[in-house]
Amino acid sequence: MSSSSASSAPASPNSRPAAGWWPAWPGDGDIEVVKRTIGGFQGTDLDERLRERGVTTLVFGGIATNLGVESTARAAGDLGYDLVFVEDAMAALTAAEHDASVRLDFPRLGTVVHSAEVHFTAS
Repeated sequence: MSSSSASSAPASPNSRPAAGWWPAWPGDGDIEVVKRTIGGFQGTDLDERLRERGVTTLVFGGIATNLGVESTARAAGDLGYDLVFVEDAMAALTAAEHDASVRLDFPRLGTVVHSAEVHFTAS
């Protein structure tokens, strides 16, 4: 990415978070949910959008393992979703923070896997 393709100005509350980073994002059929809290469900329509599409299993990766990923996963578990955590597709500020979530918390909430084990199929 060249330095001219992304703005260094802070995002406004109404801006698209990845605008300018991925030219094709969102793609055809993608849904866009802008979160304003640590978790992805609080204050968004994510649950409704997933349910209207018949989604029952969520596969997690992202930043930061112990904050955004874990907060969203806890809410998803409370809402009844099956959870899969892709250990090598997430990161935290420190290895200790990442490991605490992956080794202690995520196994209690769902299944922890490596990216090589994840295969998506169209339904």
